[in-house]
Amino acid sequence: MSKQSKKTNFIKQAGILAIAGIICRIIGIIYRRPLTELLGTEGLGYYSIAYNIYAIILLVSSYSIPSAISKEMAKKLIFKEYKNAQRIFQCAIIYVFIIGGLASIITFFGAGLLVEKNSVIVLKVCAPTIFLSGLLGVFRGYFQAHNTMLQTSISQVFEQIFNAVVSISAAYLFIKAVKQSDSTSQAIYGAIGSAVGTGAGVLIALLFMLIIYFLNKGFIQKRIQKDLDNQTESYKEVLRRIFYTITPIILSTFIYNLSTTLNQTIYTKILIYLKDFQEKVVASQYGIFAGEAVVITNIPIALASAISASMLPNISGTYSLGNIKDTNHKVDVAIRTTMLISIPSAVGFAVLSRPIVQILFPQKDTLIQASELLRFLSITVIFYSLSTVTNTVLQGIDKVNLPAINALVSLIIQTVVLVVILLFTGWNLYALIIAAILYSFLMCVLNGFSIRKNLGYRLNIRKNIIIPLAASAIMGVIARLSYIFLYVICKSNAISIFLAIIVAIILYCIIVIKLGGISESELIILPKGRMIVGFAKKMKLL
Repeated sequence: MSKQSKKTNFIKQAGILAIAGIICRIIGIIYRRPLTELLGTEGLGYYSIAYNIYAIILLVSSYSIPSAISKEMAKKLIFKEYKNAQRIFQCAIIYVFIIGGLASIITFFGAGLLVEKNSVIVLKVCAPTIFLSGLLGVFRGYFQAHNTMLQTSISQVFEQIFNAVVSISAAYLFIKAVKQSDSTSQAIYGAIGSAVGTGAGVLIALLFMLIIYFLNKGFIQKRIQKDLDNQTESYKEVLRRIFYTITPIILSTFIYNLSTTLNQTIYTKILIYLKDFQEKVVASQYGIFAGEAVVITNIPIALASAISASMLPNISGTYSLGNIKDTNHKVDVAIRTTMLISIPSAVGFAVLSRPIVQILFPQKDTLIQASELLRFLSITVIFYSLSTVTNTVLQGIDKVNLPAINALVSLIIQTVVLVVILLFTGWNLYALIIAAILYSFLMCVLNGFSIRKNLGYRLNIRKNIIIPLAASAIMGVIARLSYIFLYVICKSNAISIFLAIIVAIILYCIIVIKLGGISESELIILPKGRMIVGFAKKMKLL
């Protein structure tokens, strides 16, 4: 495959995952609005607290499976070792049955030690989903290793749809069943319903991936039977290598994502036990932060995760062949794509925070606070997106320990800062924002140094930072003015924000192309690229 066709395939696969990510986030945002109205900030807080613990246990036990499997299988597939690639897949399933099963059991019976009492039952309901997510991860990693993201993308959309439908339905039915009880009991049962939805989404996605795998079973077996030239590795050797591959990735991913759970724990413990806040109040406040502001900022960050997932097999494959130049090129494309998305997203959240929150979470009693939190959190979109991609780069070049070390250093520094602020000020939720900004920024800096040292990669500051930043600054001013002007005319927040965002996107794309942020050759390889180039030339942009 030529360098151009490889680049085209990378962009295509990243695009597929990005589109799926956008669809999933849109569904997630749409269903969050009625779910928040059902649960209230208190119920949302109980769910968020339980979900964050569930997420970190999932990270430790199963979440890194797709990355590890796609990385190890890609190394075998590039040399056409189909038997060994299939054995890696089989051993990964064994790994999940053991580790994922144990994690689910420990979570269920140890829930009382991990969260405050009102969130215990919610975490117990989440426990079986850890095992199911591990199995789902194996199948997603299998198809990602073959450089096809379509199956993973469709499964993600199915997962989110069923998650949304079941979460709302179950929350409504559970709350209705205890409608004679106090508001806290209703909030707890609503959170339980939302947890049921999480499990239902994963189960449906797993069933879909199983069907796709068995539909391809004949082709898989034929390819394995034709692989007569390569020696098949023993199960013991493959399991050993999977363990040594997954463990550093798990450690890195665990430490990288530990900040959310650690910050949540520190925040709740200090406010409840040292500052005498009621659990109900703390849960409600945290619900606004994690259930509204953070949910919105996660939309563009999800696109960075999609880019990372699609680039890992490519980087791992080219690096294993010793092709440093091609590896650096893939890294540059991934970083530039990430910055072109994350920088304008951050600016948009900053200048349009209130109308965005108002359309997604219109509850009047939390609107002002949620808007302020989103405005201050917006900068983390850039840092978290970039640190996610750079983590994947280091994992792809077999430097899996470096992201863990960088994350640990960043985590220690931000934890000290968070504790000091919480103990000696009344900033509370804003302390969480400061910690998030500091942590994500430090990760970017440390990962950047590590990549430069190990790959010799030099960031193209003009194309990757200055141009997106300049275009976003102009876009932000016009977007804000457009919204104000449109709102004065039509008095509708929904219409005004929609049209303002459309204007902002068009203007941003024009400025980026005009400044040279995207070249003609890069535009051509995008879906409908030739049509885009033709239109750009007609408009005198190229």
